[in-house]
Amino acid sequence: MMMRILFTGGSSFTGYWLIKELTAAGHKVIATFRRRPDQYPDKLRRQRVDALTSICQPLFGISFGDERFIALIKDGHFDIFCHHGADATNYRSPDFDAPLAVTRTTQQLPLVVDALLTGGCGKIIITGSVFENDEGAGSDNLRAFSPYGLSKAFTWQTFRYYAQIRHLTLGKFVIPNPFGPYEEPRFTYYLIKTWFAGQVATVKTPLYVRDNIHVSLLARSYVHYATSLPAGISRINPSGYVESQGTFANRVADALRDRLGLKCALELVPQSEFSEPHIRINTDPCDAKSLDWNETAAWDEFATYYSRLMANS
Repeated sequence: MMMRILFTGGSSFTGYWLIKELTAAGHKVIATFRRRPDQYPDKLRRQRVDALTSICQPLFGISFGDERFIALIKDGHFDIFCHHGADATNYRSPDFDAPLAVTRTTQQLPLVVDALLTGGCGKIIITGSVFENDEGAGSDNLRAFSPYGLSKAFTWQTFRYYAQIRHLTLGKFVIPNPFGPYEEPRFTYYLIKTWFAGQVATVKTPLYVRDNIHVSLLARSYVHYATSLPAGISRINPSGYVESQGTFANRVADALRDRLGLKCALELVPQSEFSEPHIRINTDPCDAKSLDWNETAAWDEFATYYSRLMANS
């Protein structure tokens, strides 16, 4: 059954993939963006937004909770609202302003909820992070990794409160460590860039246990959750490769060595510092078969993307 979906946060790496898979599944996605494509400061985000304009209905210059947003949801006749947007600027910084981030992601939430109900929409999914406090499984009493993680937890609790008092269906989709095409320049980007330069990639935190997941598998899981969202309050914690970062780095090297024709050499540095929780993982393994997802095809797509990216860099 085709759904009419309102989506925020589509300019992000995961947002792009979630919209891509929702539309591929036959759903109509109306995506709001705070800026026009040419107004985003970084090239990668502009590319993602440009790519989305041909597969969804983009609406630019709209922020969550502003007048245009509330008018849109009153008259939009949406089946579900997917709030993926977040204030993630300098999200790794210890100076990240968590209260301000919560304010921006929950702006005028009571009015938003009332407008959704007026428009006939009683379902919401918000995106969480495994790096929130009290989320997933792991060590260090499941403390928040950072003020950003703290802001995501407060956002969830705020939505949960208003959903319960307004009798809305609310789901939380918790994201672990996704990787894949159009990703930000983080761990796997570093590995591949180093290998293309003919150098040995150094893994400085090989003992951290994390939950890395192909973004295409994550997105398939999201589509399934959105289309089968149970009544009331629920959450899902989709899980991918649960292993140490050293083991995952070797997994990436093994998957890409023949595909890229590179040595994909690694050096795992002995780790003695643990400024982050040792273990943080999600808890719901994804069923690739039921999601019609192919791991080999995902690695092929990953290798093809990076081959093109590095050739043009």
